Amino acid sequence: MGTAATGVGSGGIEPGPDDGGGGAGGGRTITTRIPARLDRLPWSRWHWTIVIGLGTVWILDGLEVTVVGNIASRLSEPGSGLAISSSQVTGTAAALYVAGACTGALFWGRLTDRHGRKKLFMITLAVYLAATALTSISFAPWWFFTFRFLTGFGIGGEYAAINSAIDELIPAYHRGRVDLIINGSFWVGAVGGSLLSILALNTDFLAKDLGWRLTFALGVVLGLVILLVRRNVPESPRWLLIHGREREAEEIVSSIERRVEDETGKRLPAPESELVIHQRGSVTFAEIARTVFHDYRRRAVLGFSLFIGQAFLYNAITFGFGAILTRFFDVPTGDTGYYFVVIAVGNFLGPLLLGKLFDTVGRRVMISSTYLLSGLLLFLTAWLFDRGVLTAGTLTACWCAVLFFASAGASSAYLTVSEIFPMETRAMSIAFFYALGTAAGGISGPLLFADLTGTGKVADTVLAFQIGAGLMCAAGLVAAVCAVNAERRSLEDVARPLTVAAAEKDGPAKAPA
Repeated sequence: MGTAATGVGSGGIEPGPDDGGGGAGGGRTITTRIPARLDRLPWSRWHWTIVIGLGTVWILDGLEVTVVGNIASRLSEPGSGLAISSSQVTGTAAALYVAGACTGALFWGRLTDRHGRKKLFMITLAVYLAATALTSISFAPWWFFTFRFLTGFGIGGEYAAINSAIDELIPAYHRGRVDLIINGSFWVGAVGGSLLSILALNTDFLAKDLGWRLTFALGVVLGLVILLVRRNVPESPRWLLIHGREREAEEIVSSIERRVEDETGKRLPAPESELVIHQRGSVTFAEIARTVFHDYRRRAVLGFSLFIGQAFLYNAITFGFGAILTRFFDVPTGDTGYYFVVIAVGNFLGPLLLGKLFDTVGRRVMISSTYLLSGLLLFLTAWLFDRGVLTAGTLTACWCAVLFFASAGASSAYLTVSEIFPMETRAMSIAFFYALGTAAGGISGPLLFADLTGTGKVADTVLAFQIGAGLMCAAGLVAAVCAVNAERRSLEDVARPLTVAAAEKDGPAKAPA
């Protein structure tokens, strides 16, 4: 019953009635078992290659974002080599990074759906690395601002290309936990960024005009290592199938199967299902919009709610994080980084420890419960803060508990929009909702919470917490009603591809709107 060999009899590709007998042209109908063959694979060393090659870039993102925030004061000092103020670093440069991420997500997301996952996740990482390297040699504010925008432009494209590739290559049984842990690894980078900043800002070791430059340069070195690993990550066979390149898809999947069988010493079971696909060219913007906002409008509401909820909760806590500790608890400015490390650890532990439950207990229960629990805990934190019974340590412990659940929920937002829309729209859907959430969190969120946490009034900070908590709870209620039970299901079963032949679409597995 083994199915590792190529060919029709082993779960390969059968030409449909329109098949011209080979080639990569579109417009043909094929019958394939490739998605089922990918989903029935056991976890292997090959899958770890995918995780390391694609997922570790979020560690770099967390490292860089944290470093920039922590070195703002150093950059503004005389002798830093850059005539820039602290507010320009945390204000103008941060806003440009966010704008670049939103623009890049939409720009690269469209190209990822059209030209493939691999080509784009190589290009976007190259853009990110080049922009980071050029940031390290900044000599004027305009140069620093330009390359902060371009760094964001690259990382925005990474979200679309990476999440779509990971979900299409990881077996359905493991997809939820892997996606959550990868997206949650941002906080590993945040811990590293906090600790690295302490060293970089110590003038006993590094000169004022050198330490901050070396932190960016280190990110480039780590990124180059990731780039080398990525060379071994293949194109998504699912993407190849619908773009008339089924022979390449067959070669990739057969090669993976042989590696897994050699590793386990066992023959793989037969795939359980097949798919009839009518190949086609690129999908238009109009068709993407109609699919996402008309055919799957309930799912669009779900994606919108999840991203907005987590964006505002995170801003409610993190935007005034340092100011709250220093203003209300007299924590020295130089010590706030240690508190941030504790919070960052809690953020990573959430996806790490809860991720498996998204594949076993299920998406609907876990998404709604993590959102609701984090919102309710933040309401409780706001009440305790208002009563004046918290210390810097106990407030940090409360934040850590809130973000333990919120981080798992926020990571599941990326998983959700990646798997609940048809494959032809996947990267663009991720890009759209990411850009929406990032814009809300990076533009309207700071504007709102800066005013509230900056007044120095307890009541205003309490209101900031309550706004974030309320939106998180609202998103949790939406998830309880609209979340899709996608656990352990093939992506093609969760949302049938637009290229599925008419006979397949009329079958009982057709996905609901």
